[in-house]
This record gives sequence, structure tokens and C-alpha cells, in this order.
Amino acid sequence: MSTPTVDLHCHLDLYPDPAGAARRCAESGAYILSVTTTPKAWRGTVALAKGHDRIRTALGLHPQLAHERIGELPLFEALLPETRYVGEIGLDGSPECKPHWREQISVLDHVLAASARAGGRILSIHSRRAATEVLNVLDRHPDAGVPVLHWFSGSKSELQRAIAMGCWFSVGPAMVTGKCGRDLLAAMPRDRVLTETDGPFATVGGKPLGPGEVGPACEALGACWGIRAEAAAAEVLSAFRRLVLSAVGGSAPTA
Repeated sequence: MSTPTVDLHCHLDLYPDPAGAARRCAESGAYILSVTTTPKAWRGTVALAKGHDRIRTALGLHPQLAHERIGELPLFEALLPETRYVGEIGLDGSPECKPHWREQISVLDHVLAASARAGGRILSIHSRRAATEVLNVLDRHPDAGVPVLHWFSGSKSELQRAIAMGCWFSVGPAMVTGKCGRDLLAAMPRDRVLTETDGPFATVGGKPLGPGEVGPACEALGACWGIRAEAAAAEVLSAFRRLVLSAVGGSAPTA
């Protein structure tokens, strides 16, 4: 695909060979948002992006780790001025995570409040089995920035609420393999849809997705929008540039 692709949610530091994965990002020409799961992972993950001007690193505290890493919130606040991107953050309502629901809510409230005080950030947000609750917390922090709901899997009514709140969405190849994911994609506003991999966790055909491997997602977007995959990738790139330009006073990335 000659158009540069966009991977707005990738765990670059969690590949078996993170430095090699970063080199492949540079070779592909893709724009990558490298998300982190804990503030303590920030410095090492930022170092992976050194010399690669199309990789940006997001500062995160994953909801599945909230109860273990809530003590890193002061470090989160100290590092926040160094980035315009926050993620992976959010809530997870899966049975194994529900026992730590109070800590999850506390962490997300804290992170969004800090982002608002810092002038707003682009936010990559996890909402598995917790879409309504995530939207409720976002409602409490309207100045936190631009929410991008990663791998959204909520109901149609939750999707409509998210759209009305101004949320964006990042969709990956693994999400659009099923009918439910494609139905949600069809209902998302075309000008607020971005692509992602969620690599190395997301797989296609049993193989982990590499950074920037969003081709199948672009094909699904093209099928949904009635255009070629290349044209869909170009629309995503245009949307990404608008997001970066509009959010917290940024400048648009160059081709």
C-alpha cells in the first residue's frame, strides 16, 4: 500500500524483539502510536522510537493493571508534560477484572483529571465490557482531550452515545473479522475512524499482527464505504492528520 498507514494502538515494547519491531515500523513508513501499560514502562518505550519520526509514544496505565500500579499515578503526572498522547487507559468489565473495579475507576478518573489540567491529550481508551462506564467517566472530564475508543465492542446504543460525545474510534483487522465488529464499523462516523493493530496481542489466522499491519482493516473499511482499500487508507490518514492538528494545538504530521 503506497499510502502511509496509521496504527493508532500498538504495544511496541511488548513484541519479542521491540527494537526490531521499531525498525520495521520505520521501513514500512506507517504512523505508529506506541501505547504503554504502566508509567514505569514509559522511558524504555520512548527510547524505542528514537530516530523514528513517525512513531509517537503514549503514556498509559492499563485497567487490567490498575490495582497493581495505582501507586504509579504520581509518576504518570510527572511524565505527562512529555507527551501529547495518553494510552492505554480505560476500564475492563471482564470477570477477572471486576474485583478491582474501584481501583480501575479511581485510576481512570485521576488520569483524565490530570490530562484536563495539562490542557488535554489524545486518549487511546480500552472499554471492553465497560463502554457505558467509560463514557460516564469521560462525561465527568470533558476537557481531558479527544477520546479514541480502541477496539470498541459495546452495543449500538452505547456507540451512538459515544458518537454524540465526540469520540473517535480505532479499528483493527481482528475486530472486523466478525459480523458484530463490521456492523459497528458501518455505524461509526467515517471521518472519525482510524486503524490499529493492537499488536502483538491481536492476531489474524493465529499470527500476531506486526506494527502497522492494518491492510485487512483498510480492506474492511473500503468494503463498508464502497471504495478501494487504498482510498480507505488515504481517508484514515487524512482523519489522523485532522485529529493531530485539532487536538491540543498540534501540528499535522507530514507525508
